Amino acid sequence: MVHNNHVAAGSLTGTNDNLSPHKDRTTENLKPVTLEQPLVSRQVSRQTDTTKPPRLSVDDVTLAVPAERDVTETDYTRPFDTGYHFPPKYSWQESTKQGLSSFWKFFTTPMGCFWTFYGLNVVAWGGMLFLLLCNAAPAMCHPTCDDINSPRRKWVEWDSQILTGLFCVTAFGLAPWRFRDLWLLMKYRIKGQQEGLLRLAGIHSSWFRLPGTEALSPNIGPDNLPADVPKQCVPIPQEKMPNAPLTGIRAPATKVWKMDFMIWCMILNTLAQVGLCGIMWGMNRYNRPSWSTGFLVAVSCIIAMVGGLVMFFEGRKVKRIEGIPCSERDLQKLAQDKEMGILHYNNIGDKKPKQKKKQSDPEK
Repeated sequence: MVHNNHVAAGSLTGTNDNLSPHKDRTTENLKPVTLEQPLVSRQVSRQTDTTKPPRLSVDDVTLAVPAERDVTETDYTRPFDTGYHFPPKYSWQESTKQGLSSFWKFFTTPMGCFWTFYGLNVVAWGGMLFLLLCNAAPAMCHPTCDDINSPRRKWVEWDSQILTGLFCVTAFGLAPWRFRDLWLLMKYRIKGQQEGLLRLAGIHSSWFRLPGTEALSPNIGPDNLPADVPKQCVPIPQEKMPNAPLTGIRAPATKVWKMDFMIWCMILNTLAQVGLCGIMWGMNRYNRPSWSTGFLVAVSCIIAMVGGLVMFFEGRKVKRIEGIPCSERDLQKLAQDKEMGILHYNNIGDKKPKQKKKQSDPEK
């Protein structure tokens, strides 16, 4: 968040410029710029007031300033050509209050209450198992910590059994949808049917973009779909097509291998859980291999986490480029801050973009 400093042009050029209107501007532009010289003064000295406003970078949705002029704060705070502005950044007090309010609305729903208690159980039993494996309770080591009948080894077994049951909720509960995605992927990969990929694009429209969609008009959306749009750019069903980008810039096409990777990660998570259940419930703690439980739990958790990270980062990339809808609260804050001369960086984090270092001219 930055403040807009208005500086009169007359005070920047100085009195000598008024006395000599035919002064050689080329010589003036070649003068070295010091750090003490104001940023607006540098912009005026380069005579770039008539420069066309820079376009937005597709990669990071930040204002790409032409190389022939310096960057000003307003280059990163002005709205897009569509008039859109990213939601502003709030103070940590306001963010905490809003987060708690949103969590309460989620918690008071049946599914929200279920997933909250599910997550708390995973954290609680998983934390207890970690402490037991670290020998954090010496009183349980009787007669020794590794004795098969010691309280520590018994609680390790009980914790492992409970966590196995908890992990079955997601691994088996989501299995029908995971194998549905695998079936559609196989239709595309093995049978060569484009319909499989189009249906997957509709299911995962929040983070996946079909090849060729980056060239579509920014006005095209599920409610505005001309007849000349290529069919390979329209998900199935048509209603699942992403809305027109708020920024007026479409995100680049997602690499198809990332869809393969995500789907196989989720399938392997379910298969690893099948193996874990067989080891935990088909054998007892006396004849079960000591390495099997830890190995299968680690594999199941890691591959599911990696698959989730693919969806998270790709979804965040789409939001950074196409924009996030602003609430009434966001619009009010933007309007109020603008009246007070407080500007917000027009990107997803309301942070000043990092300027790329200019490459030096080898001839100089």
